[in-house]
Amino acid sequence: MDQQITYPYLPEDREILYVPADNQFMAEAKRMQANSTDAKNPIGIVLVKNGQILARASNMSKLTAPKLLKLHRKYCVRRLLKVPSGHGYWLCPGCATSKQHSESRLMAEAKKNKIETADADVYMYGHWWCCEPCWNSMIKAKIKNVYLVDKAWELFKR
Repeated sequence: MDQQITYPYLPEDREILYVPADNQFMAEAKRMQANSTDAKNPIGIVLVKNGQILARASNMSKLTAPKLLKLHRKYCVRRLLKVPSGHGYWLCPGCATSKQHSESRLMAEAKKNKIETADADVYMYGHWWCCEPCWNSMIKAKIKNVYLVDKAWELFKR
């Protein structure tokens, strides 16, 4: 990566890796965006081990009604208070908690289906970093690498 990116959160012993959009696993993560209920920030994600996709997930919005979504976009408490991304989800009833984030949902899906996650990789499309609770869920699951699409910072920073 040519440019140094300052992530809102990144564990000391971890790094985010990048692959082209036409990478087969990234392409599948992009397809998973269609399953997201978050119209503002849809994210798709896949779990890969030994060249096989073992699980898929998307992020989910707490709000789905169009009028509530419009109201939330205009009056989100976190946005009005200028709370940094990845923090203070509890402040706004319309903001998804980390449990609705794609990374946490992927780890929950793998656990539910008794999928061995140790040394697996995660490919995520639709965001440019992972929050602390999501990193914690992936570290607990012993995920080896996290991959984002090339130029994710430029594509998805809001």
